[in-house]
Amino acid sequence: MTARTKTAGTAKSPTRLVIHGGAGTITRSKLKAELEQAYTQVLEQSLTAGHAVLEAGGNSIDAVIAAIVVMEDSPLFNAGKGAVFSNAGNTELDASIMDGATRMAGSVAAVTTIRNPIRAAHAVMTNSSHVMLMGQGADAFAAEKGLEIVDPSYFHTEFRWNQLQKAIAQERLQQDHDVVPDTPYPETNEKRGTVGAVALDRHGNLAAGTSTGGLTNKRFGRVGDSPVIGAGTYADNRSVAVSATGTGEIFIRTVAAFNTAAQVRLQHLPITEAADNTLGEIADIGGDGGLIVLDAKGNHAMRFNTRGMFRGTIGGDGIAQVSIFSDKNP
Repeated sequence: MTARTKTAGTAKSPTRLVIHGGAGTITRSKLKAELEQAYTQVLEQSLTAGHAVLEAGGNSIDAVIAAIVVMEDSPLFNAGKGAVFSNAGNTELDASIMDGATRMAGSVAAVTTIRNPIRAAHAVMTNSSHVMLMGQGADAFAAEKGLEIVDPSYFHTEFRWNQLQKAIAQERLQQDHDVVPDTPYPETNEKRGTVGAVALDRHGNLAAGTSTGGLTNKRFGRVGDSPVIGAGTYADNRSVAVSATGTGEIFIRTVAAFNTAAQVRLQHLPITEAADNTLGEIADIGGDGGLIVLDAKGNHAMRFNTRGMFRGTIGGDGIAQVSIFSDKNP
């Protein structure tokens, strides 16, 4: 467990966990019932894992890690097991985490042997003087700190490999959940599923984390927004915790996570309005995706400008609420 100083709230502060599993063209007409059930089950497991930490009096950082690890270990999402391949035929994983109480942060980029990159991001935050480590250096650091190291073949799934071959043949990058398959593991699976979580613990402290495998057929060494503090992840007790999913390069260019937090803190905007403003700016320059946002009072938002986003939340009552589709675009 991670020790932190109480910097906001009281022991009576509400607890809340919000998660996402990627955004894109996700519609009821394209997602069969059995696959919808599979996604729902993993999302509920993620919420339950994070909630258990909060319910036991644990802190928001540990709740975020617990929730994300569940999704990293599921081949349904593009994070950890089942991550997509670069054009070099490798899995290169990114993750980041940030503590809203201290504004400490850690991230890893382009790692290839760490089973749970979110744990490595946390190790960078707590056991180094750095914020970001990448590539072989990050892999070596994780091994030194005793994190679980796996052969790169652990991340390999046949449907992701076939997805790469199709993307190469079509000479394109594959974005988020733009085509959702009929079954979890077909050759035509063309989705990505960046995962993320934001949490509020009983001490009033916020945290945020994000993990991804990036883009199918991405250039070797490409890094998107997920490990970039302020772009894909941000947390500050004075405003909000944010995790993003979407068009990574544009989320970097708009500093999406910090942009949202700054609107809440400096302009005193409601969190939903701030998230929508950020997504509007992203759309203006050709991007799309989603944001989950949580403030120190337990107010939360799950906003996206795509046809759907895998998402869910759970509060102190322990009731998990999971959604996939857009009400506007069923």
